[in-house]
Amino acid sequence: MQITRTLTVAASMAAPALLALTLLPSAASAHGTMNNPASRTMFCFQEGPESPRTDVCKATVQLGGTQPLYDWNEVNIGDVNGRHRERIPDGKLCSAGRDKYRGFDQARADWPATHIKSGPFSFDFRATAPHRSTFELYITKPGYNPAQPLKWSDLEATPFHRETDPALSGGSYRMDAQIPARTGRHLIYVVQQRNDSPEAFYSCSDVVFS
Repeated sequence: MQITRTLTVAASMAAPALLALTLLPSAASAHGTMNNPASRTMFCFQEGPESPRTDVCKATVQLGGTQPLYDWNEVNIGDVNGRHRERIPDGKLCSAGRDKYRGFDQARADWPATHIKSGPFSFDFRATAPHRSTFELYITKPGYNPAQPLKWSDLEATPFHRETDPALSGGSYRMDAQIPARTGRHLIYVVQQRNDSPEAFYSCSDVVFS
């Protein structure tokens, strides 16, 4: 009887902890996003899902709630297998066509942006669940208008950098690339296609060229 009572007490004590874990934002299916230059999901998450500071991140929460910010590293398609342009419609590149992340597709010029320069740049892609992958980094064409929905035709046809299985250090993939010459506000679009699965992840980083 003593053993039974002990197990019952232990189970009753564990139950609240297990319940608390189930209530936490889940990252089980989440894998990563661009950390430098920071993606839209990363910027809004860092502002705080419950109390974002910028108007655009506030609007993102109004559109989709706080969960998309907690799941900043889960903008993915599970079975895309390289068919990115086929599966993701124009105007929905930053959400990967997923309604959950529609707030990140907002066409506006006040997204938090990273100031960069053309030339050599060390990209940092935060990996919460590393996978063997090929990364493709695209940049918007000259004349890009951030106040218009982002279309595939707004991006250069070929990536300015492509790398398979980049070095993983401190929980991030590091990629040294040459950023093409640009002026003003632009967007860097990243596709991470897993090599061990048809799954892919997507990231939008707003940048301003000095």
